[in-house]
Formats: sequence, C-alpha cells, structure tokens
Amino acid sequence: MFIDSAKIYIRSGSGGNGIIHWRREKYVPKGGPDGGNGGRGGDVIVRADKQLHTLMDFRYKRRYIAKNGNPGEGSNCEGRSADTVIIKVPCGTILRNADTGKILADLVEHNSEIIIAKGGRGGKGNSEFATSTNQAPRICTPGEAGQELNLELELKLLADVGLVGFPNAGKSTLISKISAAKPKIADYPFTTLHPNLGMVYFAEEKSFVVADIPGLIEGAHTGKGLGIQFLRHIERTKVLVYLIECTSGDPKKDFTVLRDELKAFGPSLPNQLKSDQPLAEKPTLIALTKLDIADDKLQSEVKKIKFGKGIPVHFISAVTGEGLKKLVAAMWEKVRE
Repeated sequence: MFIDSAKIYIRSGSGGNGIIHWRREKYVPKGGPDGGNGGRGGDVIVRADKQLHTLMDFRYKRRYIAKNGNPGEGSNCEGRSADTVIIKVPCGTILRNADTGKILADLVEHNSEIIIAKGGRGGKGNSEFATSTNQAPRICTPGEAGQELNLELELKLLADVGLVGFPNAGKSTLISKISAAKPKIADYPFTTLHPNLGMVYFAEEKSFVVADIPGLIEGAHTGKGLGIQFLRHIERTKVLVYLIECTSGDPKKDFTVLRDELKAFGPSLPNQLKSDQPLAEKPTLIALTKLDIADDKLQSEVKKIKFGKGIPVHFISAVTGEGLKKLVAAMWEKVRE
C-alpha cells in the first residue's frame, strides 16, 4: 500500500540529574565533593533513506520517544547519555509541525538529516560548584527536559518526468512499456489509485525516472474524482508529459482542461513548499495516445491541431510501440536541458 502522509509524536530524552556526593576514602578525613553530572538525553533525528519509497511504517508506529540520560554518580563520574533515536523516511519527505503548520525541513538527498528534537543537557553535580570559598557545596541541578513535537510527514516523490492525463488516457500502459514498472492496467477509469515510478534507460549512462499519477478530471481541484491530492508527487519533476487520447473528440480542449487543473493546484493548498516552477509552467510535451485505434482520417485531423507555440506533439501507441522511441528521446532531451 502506498502511503504519502502521516502524523507521528516524537519526544527527546531529558537530561539526567546531577547529584550531591562526597568522597569517602580511608585515611582521608575530608574528601570533598565528587558528585558527577547527569548524562544527556537522547536526540531524535529524521534521516532520508533512498531505500524507502512510502510512509507505510508510520501507519503502525506513531510514537518515537528517546530515553532519558542517567543521573550522575560518585567519584565525579558522569551519568550515561541516552542513545539517539533515528527515524528513516523516503527521500523527498517534508517535515511539518502539525500544530503550527510550519515547515521544518525538506529531506531530498540520501542521508540528509535533521535533529528534529534535541535531548536535554544533564544537570551539574555538586563537584561543579566547588570553589576556594565554598569547598563543600550542597547543591546540584536537575537535567533539562526533552522536547516534544507532533510531526506531520508528507512525501513528494522524486521523478524527472511526470505523466498527466485523464483516466484511461494510457499513462499506466506507457510507463509499463518504457520502464520495468508494473502498474495495474484495466479498461475502466481510475485504475491507478496511487503514483507509480519507473526507471527509463534511454542509453548507456542516460536514464531518468518517470512518475505516473492517478487520472485527473475536470473540477479535480474542487475535490471531484481523486482530486489533486497526488499532484504533489510531480511538483519536483523537471518535465510534464500530457497524455491525451487522439479519439477523445476534442484533444485541444482536453489539454486546456488539464492545464487549468494544474494551474489551480498550489495556491489553494496552505503550507506548501514553493516549487521552483509552477506545474503549468514546467517544460511540456504532448503525447496523443491510442493511435492504433484511430483511422487514417482521424489521424490526419489530429495531426493538424496546434496546442501552443513551441509545445512538441508526439503521436504514439503504447500497445503497438509506435512513436515510443521518439517520445522517450524527447523526454531525455527535455530532462537534459
């Protein structure tokens, strides 16, 4: 199951208390203070891991609590510090304070991390307060309290190319043909219920990642269909490919509707990271699909349609493979640019 959002509770450990202790040694009548400091509480760290692709684990475990530091000991021995708790998340995960909505971090690179909650410092033992005028201090301090936080995790998949289109436009079939991805394919709408990623090998040392998201319909930004909840997964893409059925009746209108839905995404969603480029303004390719079921007359008509200045149009059939090599080459060129 693909899970792209989760809420968890985290708490770092409190520092151990310092202690009051006196040195006791045979034949040494006035040993003096030797109470040690408390140990530091455990930190909570969130780290990105490229081996993970979903937030599924957080559906079952929602509380991450670090241990407290141990109190100080005699002979000026410091208490043991608690171990750090490391929470691993997929690359592309945004960390947000669930109470305030403030974005705390955006972990994109593998092994990038943030100390999301610092452990409390240990308290001081009475040996720390000894001076020439106060050689027998009877004072120590408690450890600092740890930090607690309700944390919201939001995953945005990392892909170079995003496939956008209406339900049954052929997105899943296309990604299954140009990559090793195995999405569900059927002849009814909304077959794809979660994003799929596929690695496309164009040539030696030339590869890129394609993301297929569930189909959009007109009015998706108002909550119709599956809404626009999955569009966050193509916010980081470099190129968008609009897949439009050449047999739809009005491919140009379909393209306009899809683009309008992308324009509606973003401003209506609070506390989102600002993309480098709005979705509707990303480099664009258009692929007219299902060419295998269009007769010669229809093919001739759709090839005359102008979708916009400078927007390349490709005519493909994912079933027969017609036009796929040229489309993949065009994707690579756009990504490279």
